Amino acid sequence: MGGDEWSHTGPYRQDPAAAFRQAQDEELARHDHGFAGRGIAEPWHDPRWCEYVFTGDTGTVLDFPEMIEATEPDRAPHPRPLTDAEVRAWAPHGRPTHAEWDHALDTGQLAFPGRAQGNCTVLYRDGLPVEIGYWGVTAD
Repeated sequence: MGGDEWSHTGPYRQDPAAAFRQAQDEELARHDHGFAGRGIAEPWHDPRWCEYVFTGDTGTVLDFPEMIEATEPDRAPHPRPLTDAEVRAWAPHGRPTHAEWDHALDTGQLAFPGRAQGNCTVLYRDGLPVEIGYWGVTAD
């Protein structure tokens, strides 16, 4: 089996880790995947959740327990924000819009990470940060 590629957006916050947690909370509220009534930190302490994520995945930010720093090497199962240089490789002005991000993913200018990994970047409208784009590959 190979991992499935996925992408979606979440709310912008200046702190990428806080934005990630908010995106997770919102996704869990939309679809609890059979783990109702829990905050996002709780399922990761449940072996059934870990089994669910690593064998079936959600194809969302829920597939990751926590975000790593942009300067850390990619490692599963953690998302990593892109560095400024990585963003400028496909958005030379450094402030990509949602449409530019979609286009970069669709054309392969922006690669999907390895299995059980994710990336994220801030997306802009009229030069202001408005959301964060997340994309990744499931572990299954």
